[in-house]
Amino acid sequence: MAFTLEFIGTATTLLRLGPHVLLTDPDFRRRGHYAYLGKGLFSRRRTDPARQPADLPDLDGVLLSHLHGDHFDPVARRELDRDLPILTTSAASRKLERWGFDDARGMETWERIELADGLAVTSVPGQHAPGPTRRLFPPVMGTVVEATREDGSVFRLYITGDTLNRMWLQDVTMRLGPLDAMVIHLGGTRALGLLVTMDGDQGADLVDRLAPAVTVPVHYDDYTVFRSPLEEFLSVCRSRGVVSRIRRVGCGETIPLT
Repeated sequence: MAFTLEFIGTATTLLRLGPHVLLTDPDFRRRGHYAYLGKGLFSRRRTDPARQPADLPDLDGVLLSHLHGDHFDPVARRELDRDLPILTTSAASRKLERWGFDDARGMETWERIELADGLAVTSVPGQHAPGPTRRLFPPVMGTVVEATREDGSVFRLYITGDTLNRMWLQDVTMRLGPLDAMVIHLGGTRALGLLVTMDGDQGADLVDRLAPAVTVPVHYDDYTVFRSPLEEFLSVCRSRGVVSRIRRVGCGETIPLT
């Protein structure tokens, strides 16, 4: 039974977890196009995605951390199957329903949904911006996906979503157990002069704190709003002796999560 990640670009991945396939944060816009980030903010895409919706395999569902333009773009809105289960925040689900996605499921923090036999998803906390500026950004969530192996044990994957590193993220492992893998959203995104996604230091701190067996960095070079390159994260991980747990993936590549 294979557990793999295919990187499409930005935070868009295909997760193959045994017989199940999940799509994360679908963004299919081409290089040079702009994403709207709210409050009059736009960012230009620097890369091309490895797939388009027509190229996707059959999916069990979509995991959407929040409703920003670089996580759910107009191509996804236009071309994704309207009947797909989309697990996301309550705020995002309401808008998706207005757009005609009939199975958009808004989740509360720590809510768990059995998406298929042997596949469960838990919504975990996230914070997209510091202090009072959080009100200027859409609510965000991380997800922990649990897939049952053939021997009955559980493979556990944490997808951070666009969150800053906060001490209370340690609740992810305290509540749900140790992690086999983590997909970490980096980029050191800055908006209105503020850091709103993890940079290299924050990302390495989270790897230290949660100690997943494998960490896959995404969301770090696709848009002009990203300010912290991948090498910054890798450099800090080297200095802390955890770089051996980091697994890089190029656009269009597939890597094992075990």
